[in-house]
Amino acid sequence: MPATKNGPAIIKAKIHGGPLRPQIRGTVTFTRAKGGGTNVSVFVTGLPPYAPANNGNPVGPHGFHLHEYGVCEISNRNDPFLTSGGHWNPKKQPHGNHAGDFPVLFSNNGTAKMSFYTNKFEPKDVVGHSVIIHMNPDDYRTQPSGDSGKRLACGIIKRYARK
Repeated sequence: MPATKNGPAIIKAKIHGGPLRPQIRGTVTFTRAKGGGTNVSVFVTGLPPYAPANNGNPVGPHGFHLHEYGVCEISNRNDPFLTSGGHWNPKKQPHGNHAGDFPVLFSNNGTAKMSFYTNKFEPKDVVGHSVIIHMNPDDYRTQPSGDSGKRLACGIIKRYARK
């Protein structure tokens, strides 16, 4: 990862809610793990409260994915962020094993905080992609995207200089 004069760059996405949940805000940070791979840390607020499935899908835990394109446009207010494309899947794996398949986010009074490790990419590989938070949980089976429902929030992954 290229360094700035203050050390290695920070790779992160600033998450913003769309029209279905504008109060969502947060950050996802990608850090190179010792020995390779990536540590992913997320802190998000403003998530909707859990609602059980009653003849439909539950609201939460929330599908959380890395998507193909670094675009967070709201071209359709009822189905926002479709411009981010599908899950990032550089090795053409079935759903559940995409590089962009992340664990679900559990909301605790609207807040989620989670860290995990993946060996499917390095931080520099994800710059220019986007992170999406979905309304429903990922089932990790349905092809191609896990039936995670509408897209609530989006953030473009960028390289930031250390201050």
